[in-house]
Amino acid sequence: MAIPNRQTLRRNLKHLRRAWIDVGQTARSRITGTVRPDLPVEDHDLIRRQIDSCLSDSGGAASARARAANLGGVYLSLNQEGRSSFLRLLARDYGVDQKTLQLAVEKWIQTTQRPDEVAKIDRADLEAEEALRKTLLSPRIRLLTRFNELPEGVKFLVDMRAELISLRGQDAELRAFDREVRDLLASWFDVGFLELRRITWDAPATLLERLASHEAVHAIRSWQDIKHRLAASDRRCYAFIHPQMPNDPLIFVWVALTQGLSDKIQDLLKIEDFEVDLGKADTAVFYSISATQPGLDGVGFGSFLIKRVVDRLSRDHKQLKVFSTLSPIPGFRSWLEQQHAALRSNSEVHPQILSLLRNINREDAERIFSDRSWVRDEVATTKLRQPLSALCAYYVVHEKQGSSAHDRVAHFHLSNGANVERLNWLGDVSKKGQAESACLMINYRYRQKEIESNHENYHTDGKISCSKAVNALVQS
Repeated sequence: MAIPNRQTLRRNLKHLRRAWIDVGQTARSRITGTVRPDLPVEDHDLIRRQIDSCLSDSGGAASARARAANLGGVYLSLNQEGRSSFLRLLARDYGVDQKTLQLAVEKWIQTTQRPDEVAKIDRADLEAEEALRKTLLSPRIRLLTRFNELPEGVKFLVDMRAELISLRGQDAELRAFDREVRDLLASWFDVGFLELRRITWDAPATLLERLASHEAVHAIRSWQDIKHRLAASDRRCYAFIHPQMPNDPLIFVWVALTQGLSDKIQDLLKIEDFEVDLGKADTAVFYSISATQPGLDGVGFGSFLIKRVVDRLSRDHKQLKVFSTLSPIPGFRSWLEQQHAALRSNSEVHPQILSLLRNINREDAERIFSDRSWVRDEVATTKLRQPLSALCAYYVVHEKQGSSAHDRVAHFHLSNGANVERLNWLGDVSKKGQAESACLMINYRYRQKEIESNHENYHTDGKISCSKAVNALVQS
């Protein structure tokens, strides 16, 4: 018999030691009832007992809150692997019971097939409907509603859904679970429950830090920068706040009150710039809007924010006549590069795009998104102004995903009832602005009398409302 060498022995002993440690941890976990941070399969029975206890109605409201708090503490003590295991367990084992659902459906069908004279007397169909509704409320959703009663329980669930979104992928059970959680949160975050709050410089420091950390469009560079955005007389910030998350703005928008429609974002972001006399301001420019809670993705309160802010500003500053954004065009670069690639490979390109692309040679195409000297080259920028502006207008107005605008920012504002008002050449000369859209920006205008009709036309027919100037660019 061959004698194992010393290295093999060390490897075998190390493997054995690890196995014994796992056995010991499993035993301690079963004895103490403590779930390990990575929630291995061996601990699933322990967590199931805690979940089942939490779902139990025994012991009254105080006991139910205590059990929910304990289970929530266990979840928070898990590492990422453990939280993923917990969510997969809920998705797999705590959905709607299919046999119970089938029986409830059959019972409801039976009650609807009785003679009318019988059905009108006992109304058993209503009891069957109620039983069906209760059956469709899955145990995992009943579990999650228990957390709503705890301090910061709503925030806990929002963060839990953020993890679920990152985990779900194409898994059918996880996606079904996610839809349930999304619908639950949508009922809790209905726009009627949200407070529109103006955020000022004297707000709590924790709230200001959240604004700075979640600003997604134009990064806040310093405390002086955020002070200018909040304290200057011609600047405003508004946010939707949930009563159970008072220092966690859900979504917020930065506003500049200006004379005339702004066309360059750097002018709005200047800290040293003079302040506009409010009596002479005739335009409100929404220059950045950011959501802060990934767990509320798909919960559609964001579409109401600008409309509510327009109403507030119209009431507070009656001299304001124009309400518009100054927005980036984040999808333009990738679309234009796809068109150039199609042209080089002799693939089919729309004739209107083809004629414009021929005005942009290969060297120009490589410079416009990355060469910082191009921004300062007046001859080069003047040469490309017309073809690039026309291509960008075509992209925003005609390039679609289904019936919706391809560009995500365009889709957001058009679905809210705005129209495409103006394209702004060299509107954002920052490195980011150049990389995204060759420094182009766009104004989406909100006309109060047209918001509803624009919204309906866009959602029903995919029709996009444009100004005469933008239409002229599209047709050039």
